Amino acid sequence: MIDWEKHKFNEVVNIVGEYTVLDLSKGHWVAPETEFSVGKYDELRPGMYNTEIFAGERFLHVGIDICGPVGTPCMSFMEGEISHFGYNPEPGDYGNVIISKHDLGGVSLWALYGHLSDESIEKMRVGKKISPGEVIAWFGDYHENGGWEPHLHFQLSLVEPTTHDLPGVVSPLEREQALRDYPDPRLVLGPLY
Repeated sequence: MIDWEKHKFNEVVNIVGEYTVLDLSKGHWVAPETEFSVGKYDELRPGMYNTEIFAGERFLHVGIDICGPVGTPCMSFMEGEISHFGYNPEPGDYGNVIISKHDLGGVSLWALYGHLSDESIEKMRVGKKISPGEVIAWFGDYHENGGWEPHLHFQLSLVEPTTHDLPGVVSPLEREQALRDYPDPRLVLGPLY
């Protein structure tokens, strides 16, 4: 598999100042006192995902949320290319999303950037080469990001997506397989908590 220690990764979001690590296990959002905040990977969030697409059964979060102001830039963490992008219109979904593909020592890795601005996908194209630190997207507002507080859902995948979508939350019954398929984003982002 991937030898994560062999790779140097660029920051995905420049978190300015102190930030709050959120506890979303109670199933609701509490506004933090800091401008930026972080939502955890492998966190059960019962009651939080209540729109039709989650069927009341998917509430184990398999990405990391980085919350901050609308328009916050999102960067590529390493060299790669755009593999998918688009708009997921369902209430509670990602809204605008970009998926990048990267090669880590012969192993393919995909990264999903979700809840983005409309501007993020306007001039995007599949196959576009991206460099470490290159701004590829921006945090979207409610009307374009699926109806959520402004944030980036950042998720890694060892499973090749077939479209501009990956399940950001899964059923707790699927936890074991999901954690294998969607590795902890802190392997790229660093020790956020």
